[in-house]
Amino acid sequence: MRHGPAEDQSATGRDEDRALTTPGRERVRGVVRLLLGEGEMPARVLASRLVRAQQTADLVVAAAKAGGWRGATETVPELAPGGRGVELVRALFVAGAVAPMVVGHEPDLTALVERLLDAALPAPMDKAMVVALEVHADGPATLRFIIEPRNPALLHDGRARSHA
Repeated sequence: MRHGPAEDQSATGRDEDRALTTPGRERVRGVVRLLLGEGEMPARVLASRLVRAQQTADLVVAAAKAGGWRGATETVPELAPGGRGVELVRALFVAGAVAPMVVGHEPDLTALVERLLDAALPAPMDKAMVVALEVHADGPATLRFIIEPRNPALLHDGRARSHA
């Protein structure tokens, strides 16, 4: 998941301190509601140390806790811009861990997804977008679904799934 929309500049002037905007929080909440409704909550939530990623992950965790989940946001240095996210995800898979939600930044997330898929991502990573993969030990990952955050819908093979 890419972090939600954040302020253009933080009070400190430092990029890593930029917080989610109010509309950004609402966009993330919309995506999380869809995940919950589909039973797609992750077993773990890993996030970059940057404020906007932490806040995004915390919104996911808060919603999951309301449903009985007992986890917390885990801050992972590899997910900061320029980190080693691919190695992190592969190591988690080899260790037999249940797939985590990874909350990070562009262009790193697109690079991570494309390396795992061994193919181009079918849509650009918008803020608060979720791309769900099934990671395989011996070959490229497969795309499970995408959540387009501007109009939250679960997309399977490029088609929206009905939520009537």
